[in-house]
Amino acid sequence: MHIKSEYKGQLRTNATHVKSGNLIVTDAPPDNQGKGEAFSPTDLVAASLASCMMTIMGIEAGKKGFDIDGMTSETEKIMKSDPRAISAIRIRFDWPECNQDRETIDHLKQKALTCPVALSIHPDIRQEVTFNF
Repeated sequence: MHIKSEYKGQLRTNATHVKSGNLIVTDAPPDNQGKGEAFSPTDLVAASLASCMMTIMGIEAGKKGFDIDGMTSETEKIMKSDPRAISAIRIRFDWPECNQDRETIDHLKQKALTCPVALSIHPDIRQEVTFNF
């Protein structure tokens, strides 16, 4: 895995996924001298957690012969000011089409909560996750 990043000026960066050419633009948020016109680097941490959890649940569902199509999430990142850092990430997963039994649902939840990003985030950052399915 290789990423090439470039500082573009005015607190903006581009990160390119070398293999695919996909581009992520970051911008500092308005409360930290930026324009807030793109994801901030800390936004990407929160988005990565939700995406990782959803990806792991998709992998586990595939192993069991079903998919999680239609699952959505909403993510909120909470910052602290001194020192400036993420204090919590709140994620709510919604899956109205879920028709799985309790054991399968519990398995998906457990796998999500132990995804690689969840295990990589510093323990001082609270991960508050709600599953609505």
